[in-house]
Amino acid sequence: MLSEADILTALRDCFDPEVKLNLVDLGLIYAVETGPDPDSAPAWPRQWVKVTMTLTTPQCPASGLIFEQVHNRLAGIADIGKVEVNLVWEPKWTAHRISDAGRRQLGI
Repeated sequence: MLSEADILTALRDCFDPEVKLNLVDLGLIYAVETGPDPDSAPAWPRQWVKVTMTLTTPQCPASGLIFEQVHNRLAGIADIGKVEVNLVWEPKWTAHRISDAGRRQLGI
């Protein structure tokens, strides 16, 4: 079974096109849930993944691209049968959510 850490590692391949930082280090990923997907086909044990995330601003012009990146990256993993991406606005994203690695990359 894939762990939350595995999912976050995969999501580090998804970037905010304006900031040029991956979504995990940018602090946009709030939660990852996984569980067995009993409806998967083929029949080997596959998982569902639910990602709860936000954007830097409600008017983010790249929102569609960002959601597509997240969905496609996870849907491309053979052990994942179902992907759900939920957008939330609370708690509000602030620059304080950027990881130390992200801060170093951005030079802040």
